[in-house]
Amino acid sequence: MEFTDSQVRRLKELGVDTPERVEAAVARLAQAVDVAGLSQNALFQRIEKQAIAATRADIADLLERRHQPSLLTLEQQISDALEGAGFTRVVTPTVISAAHLDKMSVTEDKPLRKQVFWLDDKSCLRPMLAPGLYVVSRKLMQMVPLPLRVFEIGSCFRKESEGQRHLSEFTMVDLVEWGTPVEEREQRLAEMMDLVLTAAGLRSTGTEEDVSVVYGEGIDSVDANGLELASSSMGPHPLDAAWGIDCTWVGVGFGLERLLQSRQGRTSIHPYARSLTYLDGDTLNIK
Repeated sequence: MEFTDSQVRRLKELGVDTPERVEAAVARLAQAVDVAGLSQNALFQRIEKQAIAATRADIADLLERRHQPSLLTLEQQISDALEGAGFTRVVTPTVISAAHLDKMSVTEDKPLRKQVFWLDDKSCLRPMLAPGLYVVSRKLMQMVPLPLRVFEIGSCFRKESEGQRHLSEFTMVDLVEWGTPVEEREQRLAEMMDLVLTAAGLRSTGTEEDVSVVYGEGIDSVDANGLELASSSMGPHPLDAAWGIDCTWVGVGFGLERLLQSRQGRTSIHPYARSLTYLDGDTLNIK
């Protein structure tokens, strides 16, 4: 039975966002009513009512038991896993300089430059974590021997077009190991990806080569639906010289909201974003 566009949007908002979830909802209704005898509108209303009840129950569980959204829980789980593996967490500024973008090759002629949220002519909200990691890592390298393992978890900002997989404000975890032997780089990348995915309760179903707008060729980790879970890079890299870095290295970046989207099997990333409309995957638009 075909629903109207507005009904489809409402069901997606309530988390009934795939054909399989619609079928499951209909199957549950069929245990109590003759769904074949329902009109299209009556069937929609019953599915909506069922989904609202599930949403209320989930929000009640959050308020009474869990007390924090999955985004924060996932951040702590990943942080614990990385610290347990010898990575040290660092915290760098959210506001960065235009000069730092230039050092990342995000120059005036690059499309990514147009996606930046500028505060004034010389400063902006960071579109990535790499500049801060470069600066802090170079200074640490002057004090300690390699290998050096660091990571950061924090918000990044880009003027993204509306879509199911992108956000204007998103949470990244970037981890890097400086001083990885050349012959061990690919193995370490795989281990680092697996470390984060395991902490998130996920596993990669494969990897594919991709081209980053900043680092160029790299290896992505994807889930069963082809959703990119991680992007990676390695060095020495042409960008390193601008930051005073001259060692081999491997790095991996994950978007936490996308990890939650994949883990929950949702078609959209927005329910897991920092939001005034959703809370921990559930819409607040219920009565």
